[in-house]
Amino acid sequence: MPAPLGIRARAAVVRGIFAMPAPVRRLMAGPPVRIDGQELALDAQLAIRLKNASGSDVFAGPVEKARARYDGLPQLIGYASPIPLATREVGVPAEHGDIPATLYTPADLPAPSGLLVYFHGGGFTVGSRMSHDPVARYLASHAGVRVLSVEYRCAPEHPFPAPVEDAITAFEYAHRHAADLGADPDRIAVGGDSAGGNLAAVTAQQAVRRGGAVPAFQLLMYPPMDLSARRPSHDLFARGSTFTDRNLRWVMARYIPPGTDLSDPRLSPLHGDVTEAPPAYIGSAGFDPIRDDGVAYADKLRAGGVPVVLSRQSDLPHAYLNFVGLGGRFAEAAAEAAGALRTGLAVARLRAHAAGSR
Repeated sequence: MPAPLGIRARAAVVRGIFAMPAPVRRLMAGPPVRIDGQELALDAQLAIRLKNASGSDVFAGPVEKARARYDGLPQLIGYASPIPLATREVGVPAEHGDIPATLYTPADLPAPSGLLVYFHGGGFTVGSRMSHDPVARYLASHAGVRVLSVEYRCAPEHPFPAPVEDAITAFEYAHRHAADLGADPDRIAVGGDSAGGNLAAVTAQQAVRRGGAVPAFQLLMYPPMDLSARRPSHDLFARGSTFTDRNLRWVMARYIPPGTDLSDPRLSPLHGDVTEAPPAYIGSAGFDPIRDDGVAYADKLRAGGVPVVLSRQSDLPHAYLNFVGLGGRFAEAAAEAAGALRTGLAVARLRAHAAGSR
């Protein structure tokens, strides 16, 4: 269905602004922003300037309106996959009813292939398959994998641990039904951005503890990994970015029931056991109040003997994958993540073949 005329007009304005010469964009964005030895990328600064000028803070006000604002972002920013992608709706059976999911399959991708079980961002409260359709399409087309985008239950209607339960259920379903999804059961990764990155890490930890199938790889994009602590980045980047400390408090108030142990590993995976966890790529955004969470989790994985790549995108803000349609640094960072996913699943295939030949 075509977007309403008003949204198409605003989208054209956004595309026009970001197509302007760099000196013009610099004038619109303002002087360079430098914090903690980092300089914010021009287009990131411009995107934040436009967001702040519009007053369209996603994580504010009634949840229903916040969700509508977030789901509308792809129509404003836009994204066209370089290759055709087929989509199929999938219902993941759960005790509370089917969990909706969408399977993205790149054209001419043979089966079985690698599969990414993806959990969208949005602070456990907003976000959906709609808001992250461009992200799923980008990762599917650039990593050459199938992507199962999962619409887990969100707070405040379904607070912690409901999203965690849905994430675990979705991964276990994907592994059991790998053939139906066109996937190789030895090459199923979990991934997500922001809240989704948290859910992916928790799913990987819990999979090991449950003694069943374990993901082959983790794609963790600027994940909040410890909701029990306040690290220096919370104060350094408390204001003026795509995600602020005030936004984080808004999210936590809706996701976490009163009296919850904030060090519960299902909530704060930094407190979990990473023994035998799968290899991971962690994308850390420089201008992000939860920047230090990803760094701390990379250190924990490394200390536990888990192969991990920590990518410090020091000039980008939280949620940079959502801006991939604007190109530039956003697309460069997204391409690196897609490449890490492709490589991680290729290595998983080699491991599986080596284990089968013994």
